Amino acid sequence: MKAVICAEYGPIGSLAVEDVPSPPMQPGHVRIAVDACGVNFPDTLIVQGKYQFRPPPPFSPGGEVAGRIVEIADDVRGLETGQRVIAVMIFGGFAEQVVVPATGIIPIPETMDAETAAAFMITYGTSMHALAQRGRISEGETLLVLGAAGGVGLAAVELGKQFGARVIAAASSADKIAVALEHGAHEAINYREEDLVERVKAITDNRGADVIYDPLGGDATTQALRSIAWRGRLLIVGFASGQIPEIPANRLLLKGCEATGVFWGNFIQREPSVSRDNVERLFSMHARGALRPRVSRTFPLEQASDALECLQRREAIGKLVLVTGNAANP
Repeated sequence: MKAVICAEYGPIGSLAVEDVPSPPMQPGHVRIAVDACGVNFPDTLIVQGKYQFRPPPPFSPGGEVAGRIVEIADDVRGLETGQRVIAVMIFGGFAEQVVVPATGIIPIPETMDAETAAAFMITYGTSMHALAQRGRISEGETLLVLGAAGGVGLAAVELGKQFGARVIAAASSADKIAVALEHGAHEAINYREEDLVERVKAITDNRGADVIYDPLGGDATTQALRSIAWRGRLLIVGFASGQIPEIPANRLLLKGCEATGVFWGNFIQREPSVSRDNVERLFSMHARGALRPRVSRTFPLEQASDALECLQRREAIGKLVLVTGNAANP
């Protein structure tokens, strides 16, 4: 099979597509012929050795795939060959085949094609967990979404609207602002041209944002925290800026607010029943047209480096997806 190989930790541009043996089958697992692979920010870190998990090279990056089951271990029940499924993993997804535990398989709804399915689970799963369990967002509250045109940002905008929140989208360009508004944001702030703190105060009549969704880190976190409401919740989702901020504890004290970590990958392992409930809610929202995943670009597997570098430069709007040769030969 063909796979994107990280031979050693280093620049994204050093990745190469190689012909490698198919992964061996294992008890309790299924083999998936991968049609499409979601591209996510942790993928840019793992190939550079900067992620919290460091698989020993050589390995393939890639944390979510959509495809068809082509082989099932003898001890697995309830799945069928040919079934369209999603799988989420830490690494290994940028390949034409993956072998994954059957317990983590998610059937793809009939309403989704493979590219949408590959772009769905990490972004919407993260944002659902962030807003529902960690942010405890409720109808009528104000949600400020930083990086609102990225994969997780757009998902948070759409879900915030579904929860009945007033959504303020913050992004770095007019094009990104337009996309966030198109996906349901009520207000928008271009933080390259406007003062984030002053604009949030103006929009909320000086009350501030009840929930702040922050996948950026760096200076954006510090600025956003200055605009948080009394008893607000700052959701720490990631550090796409490349900087881990130091959060001033006095700000938490003065506003009686919280800074809360969001680690979806750990959540789905520790609280699988709650995670399954989240997935069912997400699929129901998508089926009725309330969620509109945006795949802005697709790349062949051979251009994985280009896709990751585009994401690293924060040029992507919505999600990027890799497609394999399997997609053309169902």
